[in-house]
Amino acid sequence: MEMTKADFHKIRDNIKINTQAFIDGKFCEAEDGAKLETINPATGELITSFTHCGPADVDRAVKAARRVFNDGTWSRASPEYRKEILFKLAELVEQNNHELAVLESIDAGKTISDCLQETGSEAVNYFRWYAELADKTFGKVANTGEDALALIVKEPVGVVGAVVPWNFPFLMTVWKIASALAAGCSIVIKPAEQTPLSAIKLGELISEAGIPEGVVNILPGLGETAGQAIGLHNDIDVVTFTGSTEVGRMFMRYSGDSNLKGVGLELGGKSPFIVLDDADITDNLIEDAAMAAFWNGGQNCSANMRQIIAAPLVDEFLDKMTKRVAQFKLGDPLDPETTIGSMISSDHKNMVLDYINKGSSEGARLITGGDSDRTGSFIEPAIFDGVKNDMTIAREEIFGPVLGVMPVKSVEEALTVANDTVYGLHATVFTRDIDRAISMARRLPCGTVAINGFTEGDIKTPFGGYKQSGSLARENGTEALDQYLQTKTIWIATQPI
Repeated sequence: MEMTKADFHKIRDNIKINTQAFIDGKFCEAEDGAKLETINPATGELITSFTHCGPADVDRAVKAARRVFNDGTWSRASPEYRKEILFKLAELVEQNNHELAVLESIDAGKTISDCLQETGSEAVNYFRWYAELADKTFGKVANTGEDALALIVKEPVGVVGAVVPWNFPFLMTVWKIASALAAGCSIVIKPAEQTPLSAIKLGELISEAGIPEGVVNILPGLGETAGQAIGLHNDIDVVTFTGSTEVGRMFMRYSGDSNLKGVGLELGGKSPFIVLDDADITDNLIEDAAMAAFWNGGQNCSANMRQIIAAPLVDEFLDKMTKRVAQFKLGDPLDPETTIGSMISSDHKNMVLDYINKGSSEGARLITGGDSDRTGSFIEPAIFDGVKNDMTIAREEIFGPVLGVMPVKSVEEALTVANDTVYGLHATVFTRDIDRAISMARRLPCGTVAINGFTEGDIKTPFGGYKQSGSLARENGTEALDQYLQTKTIWIATQPI
């Protein structure tokens, strides 16, 4: 039966919210008793206070993770065992989908429709997919003479530190946990301080699934306390971070200042949406362009905010895009009819509004949107025309619902504009010419190029960025395991018979 706004409000009103850290299989307060508050950004109301972990709590969690890793109850367990437990965890997430989705929605201001898709479908699929991968990862045998046998094996790297963002709180937590656990690692994970609730709830399900104590530890807290302590800890082997490029640089420095731990980064973007002159401005193209810019309120690292359009098509594109944007419905995120939720906070809303004002002051033409005259951290989707590549809104990651149209006169100009950025996460190209499509894909220095449709791929395809959008590490696909595995050579001397 299809659920209504009233149904989701009832879940919200009756939900029992866990607010504690999850360390060594038990829920607990911070050692110093510190607390933080989480606010519903759609209403500005306090949801609850929660445990604020610091360096002492990180150290406690890392010791637990190291102990269980060395004991081998997870790290050296059969892959079939890990597979079975991850399947059970997937089932529990699916059973608790509605509660997880409501927690996510009130904590992050995300639409309930998006939250249901992410918690009940995508996250469940991630656990199942990596469960299946657990017993399908193989080493190699190197070619030698008769006097030796050379084995190349993959082993779990050890203790993983993970720091996740606030825009997809539960899904990003699952991205990190599913692949790290499939590899046999232990993990200490810090949810974003703005959105800790769904990750803490996951701790309950992890315990119920039977994952050994200490394998997964969930520590809510600030980046400058718990996050920094994870980055600097000398007994964490790898850190995986999703967030801003600025903070990604910090984790690189933390690695150099500590034990030279591996660092996997998935960072910001300023991704182009390119429409070449042979493309048809169809309803499907407009829908892709709208979702590329405004999905999740534009709070998405791969959002295609720079929409680079062949000059003869700009008027038609703007006319249709303006009509499509008018169909978005802002409002209560727990209402299934709402299609754009709120910004993550009032501070973030004000930052996005500053970008909109700067766009106008630097000469771009605001076609529609940018209003904010309602309760909560909402912003109407904005469209700018006449954006040039030297404008602030064309160069900096806004992380809000601000689309900039940039007219170009040729394919070469489109490539020049698209590549004139420090980022390299994602790009979309629309063209009817397959040769042009392949050539563009090869000449765009970014981790994912979508042709004739906006997409980030799916669980089978690696996701990550070039340039300042990330490191060599990748999320998703079999490649996600690489950052959680290390390679060992075993050379066995033999005597021919």
